[in-house]
Amino acid sequence: MKTIVLFGPNGQVGWELQRVLCSLGQVITVSSKQVDISDAAAIRQMIQQTQAHIIVNAAAYTAVDKAEVEPHIAMAVNAMAAEVMAQEAKRIGALLVHYSTDYVYPGDANSPYAENAQTGPLCQYGRSKLAGDEAIQAVDGDYLILRTSWVYGTRGQNFLRTMQRLMQDKDALSIVSDQLGSPTWSRTIAEVTGQILAQQPAVESGVYHLSAEGQTNWYAFAQEIRDLSGLTCALTPISTEQYPTPAARPAYSVLAGDKLASTFGLVCPDWRQALALCLAYERE
Repeated sequence: MKTIVLFGPNGQVGWELQRVLCSLGQVITVSSKQVDISDAAAIRQMIQQTQAHIIVNAAAYTAVDKAEVEPHIAMAVNAMAAEVMAQEAKRIGALLVHYSTDYVYPGDANSPYAENAQTGPLCQYGRSKLAGDEAIQAVDGDYLILRTSWVYGTRGQNFLRTMQRLMQDKDALSIVSDQLGSPTWSRTIAEVTGQILAQQPAVESGVYHLSAEGQTNWYAFAQEIRDLSGLTCALTPISTEQYPTPAARPAYSVLAGDKLASTFGLVCPDWRQALALCLAYERE
């Protein structure tokens, strides 16, 4: 029976992964209370103790704007920890599964980014995630880097939950409409990860895009949330310039899923379909 170590079990993706991974082996969850993810020695000790077959890193520093003022913390969690996990995974012959982001790209494209597209993050968060990706690749063990985008779910801090709360409290909201991406349900990420891992040992190391099909903007995403949630808040589209934030966001960060389909035979659902399923599940 395989031993799977899951870092970050209480986050949006990690919570869903607990349910999925238990069918593949014995899952050992490692929360931030158990191991400080910015402590290299603590990470090494945990991995050495477990001698896992698979290490899944769902832990991350995801406060995009806050990373601008504490880049050293973002880099420690998103890059250093990833490198240490990759080193330890290689030492014990384990597969490392690591999640990355669409924010590693500069946002200057007009068609979905392929995995080999030129990177160029615009913010500290994106730079820290890219550094983690590059560190894992440099270690050259067995790894899967799964880049996703605009992650939401029924727990944690995310756009879906923020919109639902604000729409219940306010009569009108202004939402950015000139940033394009693909909202991706955390459960989709977990389930596709499980389907990939079920194909072991025929898993080819590399970077793969794992995000919902289709594209939208934050304003249209908010409209869909409002309508499916039965809310009535008035929404107004605005530009990025009208809603300045500490961290710059890519104007276009849609990810191509062709490699995921051709390698593993897997296709993520359209973002609208997934959102409807997510909200239907929430109402149960």
